[in-house]
Amino acid sequence: MKFNNLIKSLLVVAVLLFISKPAYTCTNVLVSGGASADGSVMISYLADAGGFMDPLYFYPGGEYNPGDSVDIICWHYDDLLGRIPQVPETYRVIGNMNEHQVAIGETTFTGREELHGGNGFIDYGAMMYIALQRSKTAREAIEVMTGLVEEHGYKSTGESFSIADKNEAWVMEFIGKGEHGEGAVWVAARVPDGYIAAHANQARIRQIDWNDTENWMWSDDVVDFAREMGWFDGPKEEFSFVDAYNPVTPASLMLCEGRVWSVFRRAAPSQNFSDDYWRAVKGAEPYPLFIKPDEKITVEKMISFVRDHFHDTKHYTGEGYAAGPYNNPYRWRPLVFSVEDDEQSYSWERTISQPQTGFSFISQSRNWLPDPIGGIFWYGVDDTYSNAYMPLYMGMQRPPKSLVTGNVIDFDWDSAFWVFNLVANYAYGLYSYIIEDIKEVQEEVEGRSHALTNAVDVAAKSLYDKDKDVMFEYLTDFSVSNAEYTVERWRELGYHIFSKYNDRYIRTEEVRRPWPEGVGYPDDYLKRVLEERPGYYDLRWREPDEVKD
Repeated sequence: MKFNNLIKSLLVVAVLLFISKPAYTCTNVLVSGGASADGSVMISYLADAGGFMDPLYFYPGGEYNPGDSVDIICWHYDDLLGRIPQVPETYRVIGNMNEHQVAIGETTFTGREELHGGNGFIDYGAMMYIALQRSKTAREAIEVMTGLVEEHGYKSTGESFSIADKNEAWVMEFIGKGEHGEGAVWVAARVPDGYIAAHANQARIRQIDWNDTENWMWSDDVVDFAREMGWFDGPKEEFSFVDAYNPVTPASLMLCEGRVWSVFRRAAPSQNFSDDYWRAVKGAEPYPLFIKPDEKITVEKMISFVRDHFHDTKHYTGEGYAAGPYNNPYRWRPLVFSVEDDEQSYSWERTISQPQTGFSFISQSRNWLPDPIGGIFWYGVDDTYSNAYMPLYMGMQRPPKSLVTGNVIDFDWDSAFWVFNLVANYAYGLYSYIIEDIKEVQEEVEGRSHALTNAVDVAAKSLYDKDKDVMFEYLTDFSVSNAEYTVERWRELGYHIFSKYNDRYIRTEEVRRPWPEGVGYPDDYLKRVLEERPGYYDLRWREPDEVKD
């Protein structure tokens, strides 16, 4: 179906208006090599925004001549922000990971309004992707990102970045100076080996270890600028980046720190992290920047972290009246709301899994394998709870067609984005039933991918030692064919659930004249219906004076 030009324009405007406003969206988890089951360094990233779609980023890398330049294109609006000089050599980038196993994700914390704006033209998208094109390590990526802003100024608001390579993972909190100065102020902390971290649209770095320059980095004026602006006046040892540049509010706690709590309570249940802090209880202790997990983290466990609706807690969103008759765990936007004649503001819970996820990934960087084999980018589109993650090796020389096809306006059955969205959106109306069908296929295709990567690692390493060109071809063929297999299985899943639940019946037999069972409604929902209109639905003879308009 094709939209006319007017409808297209209105949709684009709506998307841009949403993106231009602060939104409590993305979630990142970072795992050091010592905290992972196989020694991998891993990060996750969920790119969440209403109306957002971005095809898989694929940049082949290359060599350039003196005088060549790079166009800085706004990640949100696609307009030209400026140009910078190109470097002699750049590296291949697949999604948010490069051929040297460097991976970068982010969450926007926005920060103080006084620091919005500014005269620069480097936005956070340019920071990430140019750093991936130019860096062999996480530390180099931090140098590239901060150097770009120092030279060309900053365009975006406050950001928390996750930056990983095959040996280290770093959290960097970063915010511009608005009209109050050039460049930005920032601090970066290495995740200690054996520990994990998480952030979700709220800055999390508080005290800085000024004596540990091996594991901490910062801008020279990160404290002085806060003093100049009147946000900090104590001794340097008491400085907190959070308190100076992104003070917490009840909204940021409930919509952001709740997701951090959910990761931490699942990774380390023995530590009994209280929900008081994210529920905005006065005086509650903030969650630590890093925690040690009870057990080593696998890729499968990382995926489970980002598939979360506060399961197995009193905050689980798939229960209660708000979940509707079919236990839908999502709350449609806006999250923050008010009701007529009530001055109190309210907010739905903000779970990690969300319908508006454009894409997400788990990056796996492995230092015991050659870079083309060691780097795996587990990529998924749409809602993390009902998607499937596809392993893309960094040796891949061309992208799967379905992952680079499509746009957010025109439905395209050849686009993985639309295939996964169509299945998920159909499920939202009958969630408790259809999600079980989705999970069955999800387990099948992801189990297949995990099993195959174990074999691919061995075969690719053998080829690496004998014929690297064949190895690159092999990794490309596997990554592309497996991704396209996964997307095709999702198309088949769509056909299946559309016919199985047609008209809200459940077809359980493969016969042309079935007598299917209707889905009906659960008892608690029916009781509420009856309470709303007492006597109205009664099947009985009524007296004449009972009938009302």
